[in-house]
Amino acid sequence: MYSSIQALLDAAKEAFVLENEKVVIKNEKKLRDGIIDWLIKEAIFNENETIVKYARSLISKIAKELGAYSASIQILYDAMGNEEVGGFSVPAINLRGLTYDMKLNVGPIIFEIAKSEIGYTYQRPSEYTACVLAAAIKEGWKGPVFIQGDHFQVKASKYKENPEKEIEGVKDIIKEAIAGEFYNIDLDTSTLVDLSYETLDEQQKDNYTIAAELTKYIRELEPEGITISVGGEIGEIGTKNSTPAELRAYMDGYKRVLGETLKGISKMSVQTGTAHGGVVLPDGSIADVKVDFETLKKLGEVARNE
Repeated sequence: MYSSIQALLDAAKEAFVLENEKVVIKNEKKLRDGIIDWLIKEAIFNENETIVKYARSLISKIAKELGAYSASIQILYDAMGNEEVGGFSVPAINLRGLTYDMKLNVGPIIFEIAKSEIGYTYQRPSEYTACVLAAAIKEGWKGPVFIQGDHFQVKASKYKENPEKEIEGVKDIIKEAIAGEFYNIDLDTSTLVDLSYETLDEQQKDNYTIAAELTKYIRELEPEGITISVGGEIGEIGTKNSTPAELRAYMDGYKRVLGETLKGISKMSVQTGTAHGGVVLPDGSIADVKVDFETLKKLGEVARNE
């Protein structure tokens, strides 16, 4: 570990230098073959917080100079929703732990980490972004990199105890995530759905109202020139499958609360038969996953057409 920023820059001078705080690449091969490996370690493990922050900022600058940058997937989702492109899906993979070391050979993909995972893996957003962008540098990737905050969730039990405190907690992680170059955020307020009410609007009201409030907050914080892709959720994972009527109830209420001037959500998470961790059978084995593709088809048509 380096003890000063200057020592760090001196060690990397054969690969890149700074000129008026702008990165100038001198030898991309040396950068990829070794220097980026120790630079990401400095960005994670150095005990000097100043060096940690500097190394993370440096990685972002280097990535941009080489053509890789954290981006919103909003434009692609708009095109998919309008059926201008299609025939593929964009998986979101929750990398946690060995984030930098994971190697994938894929098409469009989202790298994501959930609010809960940020807590128990001790990977804050700025660290996660540094790992993903450092990997992009290592692999010679050029183009947008989609990094997402997954399940930024409002916990129902804590919301009942103190609504304002719970929402402020979610806003805090949203603010930190955007500052850490997370330009895709999935909101999960589906825990607030209350099936004890008779009408679907009443059942979804807290869900869509808080989602709209958090969307407004995201729009206030998003950097100039970037439209953050925001996701919503209508059915808590592991409960009953979602229906077109629930989607309509949520979206009608959400759009009403959000208003007509702000960009709304670009995708919706729904329940299709799966459960976090799978379904454990009496003998301890895990049941085969049952995904209701008909539910996906119907809800997808409603989302695109209506």
